[in-house]
Amino acid sequence: MEGTSVEAVRKTVRTYIIVFVSLMVLTLITVAVSVLHLSIGMAIAVALFIALIKGTLVAGYFMHLMSEKKLIYSTLILTVIFFMALMFLPISHALDNLTR
Repeated sequence: MEGTSVEAVRKTVRTYIIVFVSLMVLTLITVAVSVLHLSIGMAIAVALFIALIKGTLVAGYFMHLMSEKKLIYSTLILTVIFFMALMFLPISHALDNLTR
């Protein structure tokens, strides 16, 4: 079988450890940012950005999307587009109400 050599296993384990440490560091950054006294909008934006990075790491490595084909990426991109639309609908509604 291809990819079952000792070196391939070490490389895979090393990658998972790096991703795990990255997730822990991003979690610490999230906690550190929560201690800062940012405005509510800025705090939400920073938290969503950090969550986006963490979600990308989890989906890419632990769900093995880094090695998937075009159809999976197309579906993922479509999901992100719909998610962004659903995030901005309430914001646009609130901004519309503010201008009235």
